[in-house]
Amino acid sequence: MHYPFDVVPGFWGKLVDLSSRNIIISIDKVKKEICDISTPDELSIWCQSNVGGGFFCDTPSCVDKYSDIANWVQNHSQYKQSAKDNFLVTDLADPWLIAYALKNNCTIVTHETSQPAAINRIKIPEPCLHFGVNYMTPIQMFRDIGETF
Repeated sequence: MHYPFDVVPGFWGKLVDLSSRNIIISIDKVKKEICDISTPDELSIWCQSNVGGGFFCDTPSCVDKYSDIANWVQNHSQYKQSAKDNFLVTDLADPWLIAYALKNNCTIVTHETSQPAAINRIKIPEPCLHFGVNYMTPIQMFRDIGETF
């Protein structure tokens, strides 16, 4: 975890604040990855206790953009089939984040960096670059929106 609860509690408080002011959002698939686990962990417990219902947006309206992304992935011969299959697992958040951002003109916040020569894993930046979806790191986001903590 990049921002442990016990070391940087201000980070987590800032996320709640930004969410309550409708400055940041996420999607239902991220919530599923965080909260639908057999043994609740610190992140899932925090999320269920601190994040409001409006934070996680529904993705069914983005299925057309998801389909575009899936077609791009399947037709991209650079990647091994296992990388394609892993990226397109039905409930994996990554392609749905890109689809939602593409459909709604949003910027994705991620720690992932572009690795255009990768063949074993499709990272968020590669389809973002292809589809013109902006992405940035959390620190870049805080700078862009003028927030400190």
